[in-house]
Amino acid sequence: MPVHPDPHFVTADWLSRHLDDPSVAVVDGSWHMPATARNGWTEYLAGHIPRAVFFDVDAIADTTSPLPHMLPSPEAFATAMGALGISHGQTIVIYDSYGLRSAARVWWTFRAMGAEDVVILDGGLPAWIAEHLPLEEGKPSRIEQKTFSPSFKPALVRNFDEVKAALGSEIKILDARSTGRFLGQEAEPRAGLRSGHMPGAINIPFGDVIDGERMKSSSDLRALFASRGVDTSKPIITSCGSGVTAAVLALALDVIGARAVAVYDGSWTEWGGRSDAPVVTD
Repeated sequence: MPVHPDPHFVTADWLSRHLDDPSVAVVDGSWHMPATARNGWTEYLAGHIPRAVFFDVDAIADTTSPLPHMLPSPEAFATAMGALGISHGQTIVIYDSYGLRSAARVWWTFRAMGAEDVVILDGGLPAWIAEHLPLEEGKPSRIEQKTFSPSFKPALVRNFDEVKAALGSEIKILDARSTGRFLGQEAEPRAGLRSGHMPGAINIPFGDVIDGERMKSSSDLRALFASRGVDTSKPIITSCGSGVTAAVLALALDVIGARAVAVYDGSWTEWGGRSDAPVVTD
């Protein structure tokens, strides 16, 4: 596998120099909230990084769950990755059309499934375009089937019962939603959900860890989490609306060396829709 100096990010220049390397897999993980009326697949067809395959966050998921884009089984994930021509031994480079949003969710998914060398394109598709690098249109002409051997990491994901049991413990729950939604002052974008937050949760909107659609510096991230009372040496669970931007916080924490970090997969879509889930609005 090619060497990249940063364990989390590669630059557009680095990727452009390794596009023809078969040990590098390029993944477009663009996903949009339904209210945006944007479609990741349609935009991928209109223009994507050469050799990139499209990771459909909603389809590569547990489709038996009523909740959106929950983690698939390791077996289902392995089948989907094999069909996309991705093996667990490749350097997997992920990007999205914003810069740093759903790419973090895809990064976390690969890590939860045991991929060891997963990085994000710094600045995403906008950075690639800003460097006047080429784009391709349409579907890939041919994808060579590969074998992805998953090794599921349960420590990286939490379910409803685990999160509820964590309330009041030393485990910090970080909520990546906007402050208005966290305080119950704004309606949730998904119908039928209560507004507010879990008792004891700390609000760190995902945009607070981003500067111009790139991750903030390690020093800025450490100062941010410290200012919110987060001890990164203790266990942390991140949450958001549906488990996408919670992964942005998980990535930021990983960048600064926090290791006991898990994502609440169901996030507020599950919590806010359950009558047995405590919700506060202060």
